[in-house]
Amino acid sequence: MNLIEDKTFQKIDFQAESIEIAEYEYCRFEHCNFETTVLNGIKFIDCEFVHCNLSLAKIENTMFQDCKFTHCKVLGLLFPTTNLFNIGFSFTESILDHCSFAGLKLNKTKFISCRMHEVDFESTELKEAIFENCDLQRVNFYRSVLEKADFTTAYNFQIDPEDNRIAGAKFDLQSLPALLTKYKLRIQS
Repeated sequence: MNLIEDKTFQKIDFQAESIEIAEYEYCRFEHCNFETTVLNGIKFIDCEFVHCNLSLAKIENTMFQDCKFTHCKVLGLLFPTTNLFNIGFSFTESILDHCSFAGLKLNKTKFISCRMHEVDFESTELKEAIFENCDLQRVNFYRSVLEKADFTTAYNFQIDPEDNRIAGAKFDLQSLPALLTKYKLRIQS
C-alpha cells in the first residue's frame, strides 16, 4: 500500500476519477466529492476534509484516525463497518443525517454545530463527548454510555435516563423535558 503524505487534494470528483487505495497521512481534501465512492481499505490518518461530500460512500475496513471533517456532507455512512483500530474524528458544521455509529467507542469526540438527524448511537460509548449546538432530531440513544457528555447547547434530542448511562452528563435546564419525555409530564416555567 502506497503512502501519500502532506498532500492537498482540491475540487476532485472521485465519482469520476478513482481514488488510489493507499495510506493518506496529513492530507487535506478540499471541495472534493466522494459521494457513493468506494473507499474500502483506505487509511486516512490525521487528514482533514473541508467542504467535502462523503454521502453514501462505502467505508468497509476504511481507517479514520484523528480525522477532522469541517463543512462536510456525510449522509448515511455506516461507521461500524470501518477499521476500528484507533478510530477517531471530529465534526464541525457538518451534516451527518442517517449515519450509524452503533457500538463504537467514541469517547471525547467533538460534534460542533452539526445537523445529526436520525443518527444511530445505539450501544455507543460517548464518555465526555461534546455535542455543541447540534440538532439531534430523532437520534437513537439506546444503551449508550453518555457519562460526562456535554449536551448543554444541543437541541431536539430525547434521551431516556433509564436506557442510557448519563451520570455526570451536562444538560441545560431547558432540555429537562427531553429527558422526561416518556413520562408524559407537562413541565412549565
